[in-house]
Amino acid sequence: MTDDTDPTDWTDPETFRAALDRAETREKGTYFEAFAEGDRIEHDPGIRLSRAGNERWMSQTLNHDPAFWRTDAAAEWGYDEPPIHPDYLLAATMGPSVEDLSEKGGYFLGRTDVRYRADAVYPGTELRVDSTVIETRASGSRPEYGIVTWETTGRDAETGDALVSYRRTNMIPRREPLETDGGQTAGTDGGQTTGERTDADPELGLPDTLLTPDGQHFEDFRAALDDADGRDAAVAYRHERGRTIDDALLAGLPLSTLNTAKQHHDAATMADSPSGEPVVYGDVTRSIALGHARSDERTYREVGYDDERFHDFVIAGDTIYGFTRVLGASETPTVELPSGVDATGAAGEVRFQHVAFNQDEEPVYSGTRTALIETRD
Repeated sequence: MTDDTDPTDWTDPETFRAALDRAETREKGTYFEAFAEGDRIEHDPGIRLSRAGNERWMSQTLNHDPAFWRTDAAAEWGYDEPPIHPDYLLAATMGPSVEDLSEKGGYFLGRTDVRYRADAVYPGTELRVDSTVIETRASGSRPEYGIVTWETTGRDAETGDALVSYRRTNMIPRREPLETDGGQTAGTDGGQTTGERTDADPELGLPDTLLTPDGQHFEDFRAALDDADGRDAAVAYRHERGRTIDDALLAGLPLSTLNTAKQHHDAATMADSPSGEPVVYGDVTRSIALGHARSDERTYREVGYDDERFHDFVIAGDTIYGFTRVLGASETPTVELPSGVDATGAAGEVRFQHVAFNQDEEPVYSGTRTALIETRD
């Protein structure tokens, strides 16, 4: 029912400001106190994974692996057609969870146990997402926040089969800040940074020699590791490409994955934040760094990720570069492979540490990755 007799001009600037002052805000997101260990949350939003969305993500983050673009290359790798890229699948799983889990704000402390559960996910798959609260605890350094860890799974909506899963940890604002820090020592939030810079000079401890593989195949990574063995050396190198953050990366990609966090698109709210402006979705930063890395290797399959950390915020105009350290190589997989993957003779397992850094050579993301890399023959 409408009141057509109301003489008030609600669009008069002074009147409207007075109305805003009196109106209650219908809030989005969830405060820390609402999370309890064991709670399972089914996220209402879901995404139909389209080829257009997949190719937009890949092109913007410089992920040009041929098997995800070309039918003939996909067939060579055993796919029925170019599949959904694992970075896009991961981002499209995290995006729908944001409204229920982290839209209130707070720092993204890290993610681990990222595992792909199926060999291939194809365009047209409808994605449903659920999360379980694994742990809640007080923040030792910020009484106005708590810390929550969730396990999140992206599933095929038709079959219910798990496609990807991970654990992530965030600081979440409390509805009522603690009066004290609970007797904990400041800075005991798991040893992870929270977007605040530090001028401390760490002890370097670098090896004398950094080696670069001679090629992009599994044998090249293994040979470089063999060369480093028994020497004060490591296999570590930087990637040439950079990607400067523009509007498509800052707001376009997160919104296309249903990531509604105001940190990525609400400049007015972010004006009072430490960054002073919107910041980039962490999965965009991550995917750019991994795209740089994959351009220097023959990636056969992605297996999983661990110990992912976001060390500082990224804003418009920053440029993201990539650095890689090779940790190990094995002809026989040491971790469980996605369902349907048989890499015998086609690929070997390589473990990497990847670091994304900005134009000031400051790390903004790091994580370990396990991937199958094609053998030369």
